[in-house]
Amino acid sequence: MGRTTKILLGTLLLLILPWVASAYAADDVNFADDIASFEAVIDYGTYLESYLAQGAGRPNRQVYVFGDRYSSTNMDVELVYSEEYNGYAVYTGEWGYIEWDVYVSEPGLYNIELAYYPVEGRGTAIERSIEINGEPPFEGASYLSFSRVWGSAEDIRMDNQGNELRPAQKEYPMWRTAVLSDSMGSYAEPYLFYFNEGRNTIRLVSRREPMLIHHLRLFQVEMPPTYAELVEQYKQRGYKEAQGVFIKLQERDSTYRSESTLAPTFDHGDPTLEPYDPVLMRLNAIGGDSWNQSGQWVRWDFEVPQSGLYKIGIKAKQNLYRGSFSNRRIYIDDKVLFEEMSAVRFPYSSVYDMYVLGGDEDPYLVYLEEGSHSITMEVVLGDMVDVIRTVEQSVYDLNSIYRQIVMITSPTPDPMRTYELPKRIPGLLDNMLVQADIVEEVADALEAYTGQKGGATVVLRDLSRQLRTLVQDPDSIPRRLSEFRDNLGSLGTWLLDVRKQPLVVDYLVVASPEQEMPNASASFGQRMGHEVRALASSYTHDYTKVGDVYEGDAEPLTVWIGWGRDQAQILKRLIENDFTPKTGIPVNLELVSMGVLLPATLAGRGPDVAMGVSTAQPMNFAFRGGVVDLSTMPGFDEVKERFMHSAIVPFMFRDSVYALPDQQSFLMLFYRADILKELGLEIPQTWDDVLDIIPVLQKRNMDFGLPFSVPAKAMSSSIGDVSSTMGSLSSSGGVLNLLMFMYQKDQELFIEDGIATNLDHEAAVEAFTLWTELYELYKLPLDYNASNRFRMGDMPLVIASYGLYNELQVFAPELRGKWGFTLVPGTLKEDGTIDRSAPAAVGQTGSMIMAASDKVEEGWEFLKWWTSTETQIEFGRQIESTLGVAGRYATANVEALAGLPWSVEEYQKLMAQWQWVRGVPEVPGGYMIGRYLDNAFRQVVYNNKPARDILVDYNRLINEEIQRKREEFSLPTEFDDLPEEYRKLYWVEQ
Repeated sequence: MGRTTKILLGTLLLLILPWVASAYAADDVNFADDIASFEAVIDYGTYLESYLAQGAGRPNRQVYVFGDRYSSTNMDVELVYSEEYNGYAVYTGEWGYIEWDVYVSEPGLYNIELAYYPVEGRGTAIERSIEINGEPPFEGASYLSFSRVWGSAEDIRMDNQGNELRPAQKEYPMWRTAVLSDSMGSYAEPYLFYFNEGRNTIRLVSRREPMLIHHLRLFQVEMPPTYAELVEQYKQRGYKEAQGVFIKLQERDSTYRSESTLAPTFDHGDPTLEPYDPVLMRLNAIGGDSWNQSGQWVRWDFEVPQSGLYKIGIKAKQNLYRGSFSNRRIYIDDKVLFEEMSAVRFPYSSVYDMYVLGGDEDPYLVYLEEGSHSITMEVVLGDMVDVIRTVEQSVYDLNSIYRQIVMITSPTPDPMRTYELPKRIPGLLDNMLVQADIVEEVADALEAYTGQKGGATVVLRDLSRQLRTLVQDPDSIPRRLSEFRDNLGSLGTWLLDVRKQPLVVDYLVVASPEQEMPNASASFGQRMGHEVRALASSYTHDYTKVGDVYEGDAEPLTVWIGWGRDQAQILKRLIENDFTPKTGIPVNLELVSMGVLLPATLAGRGPDVAMGVSTAQPMNFAFRGGVVDLSTMPGFDEVKERFMHSAIVPFMFRDSVYALPDQQSFLMLFYRADILKELGLEIPQTWDDVLDIIPVLQKRNMDFGLPFSVPAKAMSSSIGDVSSTMGSLSSSGGVLNLLMFMYQKDQELFIEDGIATNLDHEAAVEAFTLWTELYELYKLPLDYNASNRFRMGDMPLVIASYGLYNELQVFAPELRGKWGFTLVPGTLKEDGTIDRSAPAAVGQTGSMIMAASDKVEEGWEFLKWWTSTETQIEFGRQIESTLGVAGRYATANVEALAGLPWSVEEYQKLMAQWQWVRGVPEVPGGYMIGRYLDNAFRQVVYNNKPARDILVDYNRLINEEIQRKREEFSLPTEFDDLPEEYRKLYWVEQ
């Protein structure tokens, strides 16, 4: 496969380079057609039932469709020779489609298998949608997922403190076959597709990541026999039990995994784990909360010394989902040998147990020939699939009922008013009763499944009971609407939780039947010894140090990071595997709260480099001579090209730059396509469009979301501790909306050198007036939960940081395909263009070198390495592989964004908006701007004061504070006193 790999890498580079370049050409991308093209597609269950009702059969035939024999495509494909198949495969990129003609001799329902090779891309699962005869057959067919193959890139090493280091993960591309199935695991069996007799077409549309395709196969999946049937087959073949064999497969022996997140991890809470230490990190487990999503798998390869029948044991713990089971499908040599292995249950337990498949008394025995074999454990939903699918549809239907009610009552109904809801909403009570019955049946099924009452079923029964009460007393619906909304939210949260199937595995055992399985439970003495040692070490062990710690002659660079331990461990691993070997510079990485940076620096105990600091901190130190001017460092001009100019602005004063950005987020417009389609609305392109849409929404008691809260969570997507943004203008989420309106009017916030504001300019007054009128006259909500209201549907348009995307992907699975994001509304210019300028969102962070450091050159080498494209991509990928989609990294490196797991369409939209982002300079006294503008806003909105007069009054106070701080730092306070070279808007890109 060496020649193939080289061809693929060359092809990938040729694909990505024009893709990145084209993403900058925002005008070439049409972002306005999302609603026009949105069409609701039936779900798979309805699709299948319709064909079965028509008598469609499942012909026992096979049809091969070879990848290189495609009939049409709009992508740049390439044929690549495959030694595996001794023939050609077709390379398909991240965008466009490829189509084949398929001739079927007998019409009916067929499974489809795809033989693919995961070309190296950005490390995420490959996604495609499929169309049969020119249209998507059902909703799930638009979200097909194909896993990659990951494994450890190195042996487990130890740092110099004795902690085992999690090995870096790398991809092991190999040919794989996958039967098309639901990517969320909502159906236990693979998808069936109907094909007509004669000519049909299959079109695969690329959504994410490239891959090679050798063939598609139409066929019928063979269902596995029951264990009893398999035993009879074994008897007929004369298979005998193996003797004297005991094989233990540790978690670190796992060969391949579907995701890099599934690498070995540590658990020092149980003394029976292998290996074990109560203090030091030992990689002695695999899985946990990172191994809980349907489709994730882990594989162990092993050798058996003799042919025969073997039993299998698994030492595992499921302690995260109380009152239910976690399910795993178990493959032997990539095959489910019998039906009972399709969904093996692991019940809740706070301790590790030894689970012998089939039970201790009469274990399942499987036949293994002498030689190489594999065991694969895959996450499945098991018998919960029907329950989950039912609840998912019920959540969507109940949200629709809630939205219908809110359209009449508003989210806060008048308790003294009779709304006559049953008359105004035809079928309301019948629909509520239907949903009550459905939810009640789900609760019964869940109790039968788990054998327990309470817990999760309480949420379901409370909702069912409330629905019946509301049907009996419809006049109480307005009074109890908030309770209904809360119960819906609880049901949605339960749905999210019940999809999780966590499991931690210590080891597997493959043994001959006479072998005794190990005892997985700790004795009383072991537990007591563990607690005593753990308590004693808490007084001696320094938990702030991460990885290798250098002392004495090593002269390490000390780096402080204010993020979480997961991020710190990933960064330390990158440092040890890449930075230190390349530069020879040892690094001590310490996990601290950035709130101690100032007192530590004043005490002479600060770091050499501080990472992940807010936009306020570098300038607070810079005006006092506390950080290094990075613009004086060699190669700075080249390094700054890695970022948008807007990311540099908060860290610069005049010609000096005091930090390099690592995270930058910005605002996007999120929309519910299904609701906008229902209302006959298009996505607003300008603020005039928004003003036209708001009354339409409010007529139905819906809202447009424009965040005001300070600091606004909806405006932030950073990781780590950015609480120290308080005192910075950029911490004032609501004020950033004012800046958006000002920027779209070509009005800067400050005059030259930041010596005073432009808030008394007419364009600023107009922007301030629009900002306040949106809340005063148009009654936009000031405080709300963006993700909840967007999910419920009563806020179908929301402006928020693009980090909301990550939250919705995890939080609202039932909305898959029904929402999206695009550029923020803009201001129409005289030339017909739309100005979509907006400030960066809350949460931008940077890294700086402290002036007291005697390792400035080493610190600069570190910052160059840290902000490089390669490091940012690898850090972002590892963060996401550890934390999931919700942890997607908001890198400030422009090229690195292309290497993170965004689809082409998502990436193009992000890049198009990013070009409009303007940085907010941090000037002396600027911290008062957010505070005073917030006060001015409240005076207008709450006290009905005139916008112009209030803004002028507070602008005077703001300028007085700016002058006072400039005097403190010996800076000119009058424009005429400014040297000629400083009479400029230094933050505006020249």
